Amino acid sequence: MEKYLYYNELYLIYKDLLSQKNSEIFDLYYGENMTMQEIADYKKISKARVGIIIKNVQEKLDNYDKILNLRNKNNKLKEILELDNLKLIKEKINEILKGE
Repeated sequence: MEKYLYYNELYLIYKDLLSQKNSEIFDLYYGENMTMQEIADYKKISKARVGIIIKNVQEKLDNYDKILNLRNKNNKLKEILELDNLKLIKEKINEILKGE
């Protein structure tokens, strides 16, 4: 379940960096909760090919986030939105901007 949520979150952040074909297959698997066999039948490709595409997209998403770190920054910003202290909010935003 944790893996599912993790890749859904990464996909929402980085989906525009993926090819349309890969994005569609990944979304069917993680977003629509279709099995690899269902996707293979729907797209008229082999189940093995679906698995390869999903694995490749996972690796791309991991790599994008390793480089850009947007998932972590988004999570920090969500935490900041919950704060009431303006001084603390400014400090936390400055930390993010400085890459801390």
